[in-house]
Amino acid sequence: MTEIQGFTEPRFAAVREALAALLDQGDGGASAAVYIDGEAVVDLWGGFADTNRRVGWERDTLTCVNSTTKNITALCALILADRGRLDLSAPVAAYWPEFAQAGKERVLVRHVLSHTAGLPDLSGLTAVEDLYDWESVVAGLAAQAPEWEPGTAAGYHALTFGFLVGEIVHRVSGRSLGEFFAEEVAGPLGADFHIGLSPEHDHRVAPLVPPPSLTDEYASTPPTGPDGTRREHPGAAIRVREVNSAAWRRAQIPAVNGFGNARSVALVQSVLANHGSVGGVRLLSPQGCAPAWKEVFRGDDRVLRAPMSWTAGFGRFGNTFGWGGWGGSLVVGDPDARMTVAYVMNQMIDRDQQEDDRGMEIVMAAYGGLR
Repeated sequence: MTEIQGFTEPRFAAVREALAALLDQGDGGASAAVYIDGEAVVDLWGGFADTNRRVGWERDTLTCVNSTTKNITALCALILADRGRLDLSAPVAAYWPEFAQAGKERVLVRHVLSHTAGLPDLSGLTAVEDLYDWESVVAGLAAQAPEWEPGTAAGYHALTFGFLVGEIVHRVSGRSLGEFFAEEVAGPLGADFHIGLSPEHDHRVAPLVPPPSLTDEYASTPPTGPDGTRREHPGAAIRVREVNSAAWRRAQIPAVNGFGNARSVALVQSVLANHGSVGGVRLLSPQGCAPAWKEVFRGDDRVLRAPMSWTAGFGRFGNTFGWGGWGGSLVVGDPDARMTVAYVMNQMIDRDQQEDDRGMEIVMAAYGGLR
């Protein structure tokens, strides 16, 4: 059995067993964490941080969590809303005047957060390197027409979510999303999570490992529809090799390029599940957390091709909220239980070829401890 490091309260021993079983099945390297009432009750890691399986996954190993980053980005917007600096029901153009082009005058902040703004794609981008030019991307979004009447339908904003929310945070706070997060969230909490990773952390990064039998040319693709066809997806496909590059680490792409581990992801998101405070640090009022789990939209998502419930920044699943990332990372918050569970790994799974239940196995093991 793979050696698992870290600690767990005895009642959550099943989480350790679940992580060990996943790693025994060839899961590369991974970490799992559970926070309850703002305190860590599980903090585990094991396996390998490199593709050759020679370097161990350490306590402070980081990896790109892809779309799990969206949870972090949404939290920044909710903090500004709770401080009275951002109105979720106001037009985006109230903070970003240039955005009121091409029929977007009625796009509200909550539309952006709930994937209902009608801007699921980045038109005109032909290379991943284009994503590194923040000003160019947000100018393009400001000029772009919505695909549907904002608020009437949902379509997962895979990349645009981070630029839209990030530019709103920038206009309101005067800081980039990565800077705001570092100063207002990561710093006060002591969270080892980064959007825009600086070079001194490179030695701690575990590169993502493409799914078995695939190479680092493996690319993210939009889901297939019931007839097997894919949605037209303008722009460059993001490949594993790009996510593993230094340029990707330095950039700020707040929908997808956060770097952390299960401990830091769970710590940050536990702020919401614990109604605003963690370890004596309060970032939001209890009321300010509620938009994270209050439904904004329910129905078929035009991009995901599946029924979805979206809140202001998160997917809603029963009494829980959260989201996962390309390849397998996941975070789930439960405000009733005041529990947050996170799973972060480097071995990717291609969900077009097989189910990926790894993160949910960790979540269900955590719920077993609650019982």
